Amino acid sequence: MGYWGYYVVAKSERPLVELDALGGARDALTLLERRADGWQVWECPDGGERRHDVGSMNALAAETGAPALFGYVMDSDCVVIEAAAPESGAWTTCLARDAMAGYLSADELTLEDYFLEPADAARRAVAWAQECGRTVAQGPLADVLGQDPDPFAEPLFFRFLDRLGVAPL
Repeated sequence: MGYWGYYVVAKSERPLVELDALGGARDALTLLERRADGWQVWECPDGGERRHDVGSMNALAAETGAPALFGYVMDSDCVVIEAAAPESGAWTTCLARDAMAGYLSADELTLEDYFLEPADAARRAVAWAQECGRTVAQGPLADVLGQDPDPFAEPLFFRFLDRLGVAPL
């Protein structure tokens, strides 16, 4: 069984766990890594008996005044990406689309019911990155959005962050 849980990504001078927007998950959030320019990546495991409310990325973006992003990992197979920025708005896509399609098919749903296509998501990601003060290329983002996990989806998420310009220290 793989990992189930959230990665919460935002830029703030304060630890994200102190922000009101994430209050419902304070007891479950753990700092995973700090990235350049004040970016933070926090982890919130999910599953089992205890589920955590990580709140809204829109509220997180509003509170920090900067773009924010959630990645919800499903059994290490795929990742739901929810992103928001104060100016460019919210968008949703996924990583490891074939695996995600398998999860959705059980409820007779399709990827198109929930997620932007890789090219459209990459376009929105470029606008998100611009709002972060980064200039990134659409092609490398679309490439990651179309990749399959090898063998786990988590590395795709961190590759996506790198391509967004949320660079490691």
